[in-house]
Amino acid sequence: MYKTFFSFCLFLSTLTLSGCFFSGSEVQRWQLAPQGATSFSLSRDGRFAIVSAVEQGIALWDLHQNKKLADFGSQDQHHNTVVSSHISDNKRFAITATAQNFAIWDLGWSQAQGLWSIDDATIRDVAIANNGDDILLALSNGKALFINISTGRRLEFLAHKEKVNSVALSPNGRYALSGGNDHNGYLWDTRTGQILYRFPHKSRITRVALQRDGKFALTADGTNDVFIWDLTNGKKVSELDITLRQQTLSSARFSDDGSMIATGTPSRRVELWQTSHGKNMGSWKAEPLQDTRPATAVVYDVAISPTGNVISGSSSGFAQAWSTD
Repeated sequence: MYKTFFSFCLFLSTLTLSGCFFSGSEVQRWQLAPQGATSFSLSRDGRFAIVSAVEQGIALWDLHQNKKLADFGSQDQHHNTVVSSHISDNKRFAITATAQNFAIWDLGWSQAQGLWSIDDATIRDVAIANNGDDILLALSNGKALFINISTGRRLEFLAHKEKVNSVALSPNGRYALSGGNDHNGYLWDTRTGQILYRFPHKSRITRVALQRDGKFALTADGTNDVFIWDLTNGKKVSELDITLRQQTLSSARFSDDGSMIATGTPSRRVELWQTSHGKNMGSWKAEPLQDTRPATAVVYDVAISPTGNVISGSSSGFAQAWSTD
């Protein structure tokens, strides 16, 4: 009986320590910002990363070659902190933003396209289309602002009644998804500002994502409600089967075909889900910044590689690849 009890306790202890996280499933790690990062964005396939750190400024990396491709330095002359960034779906352009200004980068030529300021609100999130001209900003004044840099055209989306927290833009720049503190997510047309679908929640929406072909959208709020929507009819496909209490998302990305979605949280969790039924297919923990207490990290971005590995980039300055086998 004692032996049985001891075995049970050992099993319970092991289960408690490991939780639902895979053991030994990290296949590669890159330390891109040794002192930590303030923003971190991955390309769709997880090959390229644009990382901002207080000490080193903005840098572009090729993870396949484990090589820094460009040092962009500080975004502005005042060395303001970059808090948000995004790489276009075709990997050619990137946008980075501080609270008050944003810059566009041509990654093919490793040079800046320009710097623009926002004077009536703070920037909370950004997105950029494949042409490098169409950009979308989530603003603290309740506006989602669409701008074409070449023509100067601006469209203020005013459906939100409170802060806009997260935005996503289709690769061609035609459709926008935004979510805010007013508990609503909206899919809308950037040419007309017309609302195509409204996605209601019971609490503030913290993260949104679009599948690259326009099949699905994700909206996530401050509790455990993370919904997948069918964009052909606006109906809910599934809800992620989250077991932790009040788990918020800091990042999310669909696989190319839309069958899977990877997510990251402010508390190190990196996870993979089945889109059709919301079941968890894998969970891991991102590496925290060394010698810090508490040992935590915000997962700023996630991607799914062509081989099926999940790639994450976090505030600890590490990019990590996780095996899903």
